Amino acid sequence: MELSETERELGQFIPLHYHHSMLLDEARMSGFRAAIDYAVQPGARVLELGGGTGVLSFFAAQKAAQVWCVERNPVLVETARRLLAMNAVGNRVEVVQADAFDYLPPEPVDVVICEMLHVALLREKQIPVLDAFKRRYLERFGAPLPRFVPEAYLQAVQPLQQDYRFEGYYAPVPLFQNPVGTQERSIELAAPVVYQSFAYDETLPEVCAWHGSITAAQGGTLDALRFITKNILAVVLETGTTIDWHNAYLLLPVDEPIAVDAGTLIDIEFSYRPGEPLDALRPRVSVRSAG
Repeated sequence: MELSETERELGQFIPLHYHHSMLLDEARMSGFRAAIDYAVQPGARVLELGGGTGVLSFFAAQKAAQVWCVERNPVLVETARRLLAMNAVGNRVEVVQADAFDYLPPEPVDVVICEMLHVALLREKQIPVLDAFKRRYLERFGAPLPRFVPEAYLQAVQPLQQDYRFEGYYAPVPLFQNPVGTQERSIELAAPVVYQSFAYDETLPEVCAWHGSITAAQGGTLDALRFITKNILAVVLETGTTIDWHNAYLLLPVDEPIAVDAGTLIDIEFSYRPGEPLDALRPRVSVRSAG
């Protein structure tokens, strides 16, 4: 999937203070640490695409013999080098200033870490970057591909009744929700329905699209869709379990709220390209009562 230079830029330069929020995200940090510890074998060679502050490369360096941490943003390159030098085994990580779309390691690697993830696979470039990497890697080194962390993802959509009043001000705008805890402003009108799932070693999709029906479990006013992205960081074969991490939920207002009763069939349709900006999704969503 070829992208223009403008599209490639989108999501590349997340400010440093936002990375502090990611470091504070215990679910993200503990999940990736456990998945990387499971995936990386002693003496392995590891590549991280989009390294940010270098923390995931640091996790890999606990076992790996060599880690290449690729980051395009010069501020983050300097930050990652400085922080890794302050941490044990940071000397096993080489921070490379390069574009993840173009970079290949000097030799084959065992594991590739890539966390360019945003809910619904919008905005950030997880899919285009890994699609480009896989093509170039196979051309230079041949099969097999390395193991990927995350290994796979599932995407789901869910109809909601959402309270969009804030101190009396009605503002139906896109919102983000913490996937952990009670959402008092949201009433779930039906259970989530999975609309897409892929493993990263498979042929990756050029579009995220779905057209289907959901039966309302209870009545209410359908005025929002919740988009859910579950990242399967690692499949633990020995126990048949997975190490997972959810992006923040995206709540997208529907243009025309509809009243539904329990048993109402809700027709939902949407289509977008992975990595597109968030505001590209709403005009491409159709929601209507199918009876």
